[in-house]
Parts: sequence; structure tokens; C-alpha cells
Amino acid sequence: MIETRQLRKAFGSNPILDGVDLRIEKGESVVIIGRSGGGKSVLLKHLIGLIQPDSGSVRIAGEDIAGLNERELIRVRRRFGMLFQGAALFDSMNVAANVGFAFRNDKAISPAEVARRVSEALEMVELHGIEKKMPSELSGGMRKRVGLARAIVYRPEIVLYDEPTTGLDPIVSDSIDQLIIRVRERLQVTSIVVTHDMRSARRVGQRVMMLHQKRIHATGTPEEIFNSSDPIVQKFINGISDPKEITF
Repeated sequence: MIETRQLRKAFGSNPILDGVDLRIEKGESVVIIGRSGGGKSVLLKHLIGLIQPDSGSVRIAGEDIAGLNERELIRVRRRFGMLFQGAALFDSMNVAANVGFAFRNDKAISPAEVARRVSEALEMVELHGIEKKMPSELSGGMRKRVGLARAIVYRPEIVLYDEPTTGLDPIVSDSIDQLIIRVRERLQVTSIVVTHDMRSARRVGQRVMMLHQKRIHATGTPEEIFNSSDPIVQKFINGISDPKEITF
């Protein structure tokens, strides 16, 4: 479903990705871990065509999207749903308008059908009946759920999650993880989760990839990664810093 080959990206003189090779199968749930500022979110943006690589390829269902124009990318992006790190809800819109935002210019779908799909998506994330609430009335966990409902309302093939449990307490984080698993199983979507939450990585990932030094350093099942003898992997998953790398 998704493949990158020798993906490279730099911003000015600062290289972010330097030869990233990965392959994700249809219906698979993959977690990407790695240090802050290491390029994980930049990698996600390449997959959905928000950023173009300096070199290398990004293939979605066999099609190389690097170099596609904006009109062609719109077609590709319809395969995707994305839950942004802060949910990215529109504060001036109620929940129903936020979730149904993707249909705002679609004349082929009636308002009644949009309302039905919005209700169905909210029910899937266990928020049925809150369509008229404003984002300011929602807790952090509820905002994430509304963001997830918006990501799945048009039934995408691939869902990207950028730090879905950031800022949430352990119980709410667990509920978000369970929703990610439920969405994957009920909608048969391919899931890619970027996270620093190691408990979440264990729960939702069928495979874990570690981005380190601008490329994929390690990949394996959660058991293989968490039991890895690689010192770089172990330091990261156990939160052990290297004193030589600490600056003030």
C-alpha cells in the first residue's frame, strides 16, 4: 500500500530525511517512533503529498506521487484520513461542521446524507449526540475523538495519526488506542501512528519502525523492538539519555 525508496528531504542546509526506505502492507498497523525533531511528522507529510521530496520516491498503491501536481494529489489524498497532533478542529464550527468538513463542497452528497455519515462517525468514536457542541466545550480526549471522526467520516483507505495520545492522561490514552484498533478492524484501514508513547506503541502496532539519524534504523514486531539488544533502540524505549548529547 505504501512504500518509500531512498527518500531525502532537507530544509535549507538542514537534512531531515536521508535515504528512508520503508514498506507498509495494506491493512497493516505500523507505529513510527524516534526522537523529537527527528523527521517523523515530515515523513507523514511526504506520504500524503503535503511535502515533496528532494529525491527518492513515495509510492501509494504502486503510484509514485513525488512530482504530481496539486490536482493529481487531491485524488491521492482522498485515500487518506489524518488525525493531527492537536486535533486541529475549527474553533468557529460546531462538532458536526468539523466532522463533515470534507463534504462542504461536494454537491453529490445531500445534507441529510452528510448528517448521517457524521452521526455514524461520531458513534464509532463513542461521541454520539454531540453534533451541536463547540470545540471549546470539549475535553482534550473528546477533541481527539472528534478529530478521529473527521479523519474517518469519508471512509479512507489509510489513516495517519500524528501523536494521538500527546497531552492525555493514561486512561484517556488507552481509550484512544482502543479506538485506533477498532477503526482498523471495522474499516480495514492501513494505519500509521507516529508516537512517543511507548505503551501506545505496544498496543496499536503490528509493526514498529524506529527513525534514527534520518533513516529507518530498526523495524520489527513490538516484541522484537522492545526486546531488542540494539543499544540505540533500548535507550530510546527506556527513556535513557546520553550525557554527551545534553546541552543547556
